Parts: sequence; C-alpha cells; structure tokens
Amino acid sequence: MVCLSIFYKMRKVCHVTSLHPVLDGRIFQKECRSLSKEYEVYLIAPNTEDRVINGVFIRGVVLPKNRLKRSMCLNRVFRKMVEIDADIYHFHDPELIPIGCKAKKNGKVVIFDSHEDVPADILQKKWIPFIFRKPLSLYYKWYESVKLKKFDALITVTPSIVERLSKINPKTVMVTNYPLYEDLSTDRQFGRFICFAGGIMPSWMHDNILESIKDIDCKYLLAGKVSQSYFSSLSEHKAWPKVEFLGVIKHEEVVGLYHRSIAGMALYDYNGYLGEKEGTLGNTKIFEYMQAGIPIIATDFRLWKEIIDKYKCGICVNPRNVAEITKAIEYLLSHPLEAKEMGDNGLVAFRKEFNWRSQETILLQLYQCLINND
Repeated sequence: MVCLSIFYKMRKVCHVTSLHPVLDGRIFQKECRSLSKEYEVYLIAPNTEDRVINGVFIRGVVLPKNRLKRSMCLNRVFRKMVEIDADIYHFHDPELIPIGCKAKKNGKVVIFDSHEDVPADILQKKWIPFIFRKPLSLYYKWYESVKLKKFDALITVTPSIVERLSKINPKTVMVTNYPLYEDLSTDRQFGRFICFAGGIMPSWMHDNILESIKDIDCKYLLAGKVSQSYFSSLSEHKAWPKVEFLGVIKHEEVVGLYHRSIAGMALYDYNGYLGEKEGTLGNTKIFEYMQAGIPIIATDFRLWKEIIDKYKCGICVNPRNVAEITKAIEYLLSHPLEAKEMGDNGLVAFRKEFNWRSQETILLQLYQCLINND
C-alpha cells in the first residue's frame, strides 16, 4: 500500500481554467486539494502569480477578460500545459475544449468537468442577443457531442447533466458540490431571523421574501455581493426596514449569521437552466444550511424536495407564491422546537452524506481507474 501511494505521488495532474479565480471553491478548494493527497497537482489559472498553496502548484497565465480577445490567446494556456507536462489534464471551461483535444492528440489523459448544463445556460445568457441564443445552444450541443466523446472521462454536478453527457461519453461520473466537511453546528441560537448569504440576485427571489415578511415579526439577515441597481430596487420595498444588510462578510461571520436564524432561505426561481422543477445538486445553498444545523425554506425542486422530505430538515415551497413562503416562515417561528429538530436532522444528513468527503472518494477512484486504464 505504501509503494502504491508513492507511485501515485509521482504522477502529475494539471487542472486548467481560463475563467475561474485561482482559489475557486470547486476547482482549488475541493478537487485540487483532494487530489494533492495522492498526486503532484498543478493548477493553471488566469491572471495570478506562480506559487504553491496547500501543496498545489499554481501557474498563472495572462488572459484578457473580454471573451473574444481571450479566445484568441488560449494558446498561452497550451504552452503552459506543455511546460508542466502532466499525465492527466482536467479542464473546467467550455472554451478550453479545443485545448483538451490537442492534449488528447499528444497522448495525454483528458477530463472535462462540466459545472453546468451549457446548452441550457446559453439560452439564459442576457449578453447574447435573444435571436442568437437557440442557434448557439444547438450548435454547442452538437459541438460537445463530437468533441467530448474523445475525452477519457467527463465529470459533472447533477443527475440530469450526467444523463445527457453519458449519451456522449459513457465514462461520465457525478462529482457534485457538497461543502467541505467542517463542524459549524455549535452555538446555535435560533432567533426571529431568516437569512441568506451569497450572490444577491433576482433569481434568489428576494423580492418575494421581502413581500412575505412585511406583516411578520422577524428580520431578514442578508449578506453578499449585490449590484447597485438591484440593491436600490430592494431597498425601496416597504419591508426593507426589516432587513439587516451586512454586505460581503467573512466565512466565520456567515456562520454566525446562520446560527442566529430560524431558517435559511434557498428560494431559487424555476427556469430552463435548472430543468424548471428538476433543480440541481450543483448549487450548495441547502447543504450549507444543513451543515450549519438550521432549517431550510427551499424551492420545491424535485431534487431538493426529495432530500428535505427524506431527512425532515425544512419546508419546500413554490418560490413564486408569497403566501406559501409566509406560511413556512410563520410555522418555523411559532414552532421553535420543531425548527431545532429540523436543523438537527439536516446536520445529521450533512455529516452522513452531503459533504465533500463522499465526492472526494468518487474523484480519487476515477483518477485511479484512468491511470490504471480500467
């Protein structure tokens, strides 16, 4: 067993992104750090300096932020890959698929990691003129069907994308975005607060949440990055005085915010990108609340509802129905013992199943199979 471990450490693995920040939660914090236990891991990332972080060798490449200009500079990424000369290359962005094909032609093992359903995502892109979205979506669907079947493996985050990509490449596995295992359950003091921390966007239905609490004795703890235009819109709502807006805060402050709350709000709107009412396991929001040991008020996506109903850790509602949201909040506020039990149930489920350790095992097993050519 010791000899086997040493053998694996001699193997070089290189993760490649042209879009994500160097310390990206999925790429660096989860996948690269997990793989560094068994391999010599490199990460090529845009516009960062060369250094070593947590045993991962970072290699920066200068790339424009403009999409068109960046597409003309991707050979810089390939040159950096050639310098590293890894055994396995693991790509994270659709624009890097041609680079992945070049690596495959050079005899390398190649993995493509699809973080989202790209054809469906294209249909939602507001920067693409509406008339071009469907043709571009169809083109990308054809393009990935031709290119991705050549790769050694595909990874993605949720069952519906696994099902679609498996038809292109049978070596498709799900490695989803459950949070890193960390005990955040101490010092829970449920008060008359509901909470949300993350990217503050209209798709998280904050307008409906504000409407739902206008006549309830509670406050909305809200933290995260928000555009000036959306902030102005929210702050004009008559329930805004009930909001405690904290802006961007540190991780430990987010934990404190959760522990003050009777419920974490995870009301993402229905859309085609998430299969309407299917939902996704790629979004971590409900699992963050489970990790913190607080009840969840979540969209009744099929995937989320299945988990929440099974473990009795929250309430699922139609995110467009203000009356349902109001009823769920009022129920938890008036049943604090049941709310605590829901939080405890979610915490047990997180520790048992919905944490990164389970996904790390799948990732390491995939790599072992690819190296052994199984």
